[in-house]
Amino acid sequence: MKKKLIAIAVGAAMAVPVVAMADVTFYGRAHVSVDYLDDGADYSETNLSSNSSRLGFKGDHQVNPDLKAFFQIEQQINFTTGSSDGDSTSFATRDTFVGLGGNFGEVQLGRFDSPFKVARGPANLFGDQVGDMRNLTRFGNGRFDERYDNTIQYTTPTMGGFNAKLAYSMYEGQWAVEDEDSDAVSMSLNYAGGPLEASLAYEQVEEDQGRGERDGIRAAAAYKLTDAFKLVGFYQTVDHDSPVQAERDAWSSNVYGLGGEFAVAKNTALKAMWMTRDSDADNADADMWVVGVEHKLDKAVRVYANYAIVDNDDNSAQVPWEQARSANVRSNAGLGVAPAGEKASGLSVGLRYDF
Repeated sequence: MKKKLIAIAVGAAMAVPVVAMADVTFYGRAHVSVDYLDDGADYSETNLSSNSSRLGFKGDHQVNPDLKAFFQIEQQINFTTGSSDGDSTSFATRDTFVGLGGNFGEVQLGRFDSPFKVARGPANLFGDQVGDMRNLTRFGNGRFDERYDNTIQYTTPTMGGFNAKLAYSMYEGQWAVEDEDSDAVSMSLNYAGGPLEASLAYEQVEEDQGRGERDGIRAAAAYKLTDAFKLVGFYQTVDHDSPVQAERDAWSSNVYGLGGEFAVAKNTALKAMWMTRDSDADNADADMWVVGVEHKLDKAVRVYANYAIVDNDDNSAQVPWEQARSANVRSNAGLGVAPAGEKASGLSVGLRYDF
């Protein structure tokens, strides 16, 4: 009898961690590319780049039939150097949150992409690649594609294909500071149904937030004209309230563009997009063209090749490879001086493995 009781106790003890971890998933993305980058001035080199690669844990727990708890912890990883990106002592640098969900929708708290940032999704044909639209939308201190700290977000239930997100970032930094106004509000209305996917978003940030006071509107849409062809469109307007006129003009702009994706075979697609940045500053506009082909080896692994060009006005210095990638160098980068008025291009061959 004693031996049976001991065996039962040991078995129960061993089963506890298994039960606790039953709804927790380990996941990640290894996304690496070989790129030839030419900024049109003095820099033209071949690079190996890690493109927003990450590792994470996520899970949920059913509290009762009407309520569940969920969490996510995610860290960016540089697969070309074998280290985490950013501060080597940090963890959970990407979307990390905890929340509750049910018939009322979802409430989550932590650090994660704003509704405004996520709203580019329907038109984001080249995300985390050479030609990413953020090379034009995420400009200087007028940038909006942010992941805010100390945020609480409410997501409505989906009704008729529609849902809405409302997020409030209470303050920037570890804790709130007296007489500091660094909060942010971000919201979006989203639709997915039939051939159409679309988002409309607004964001407003106060003056003491690290990049200053600003507000913006963003709209993105994708429409499947046929089973093989998808048309996408994007529009964004950003106003920055810097007290310095030159900065206000440089960081305020309209960005818009059109693109398409055509399935030439079951797992192979051709993609193309044109975008333009219309700056409030004189002679500071830029156009970007991107073409690419992507082939999915299976659900988890894909390979692709892209070619992108940014054509700058005399006072613009954009390149098509600077965002969401470890290979983001350009000539004179160490001096903080970028070549303006040039035509910058990038040719990229990549491998993405989602696990």
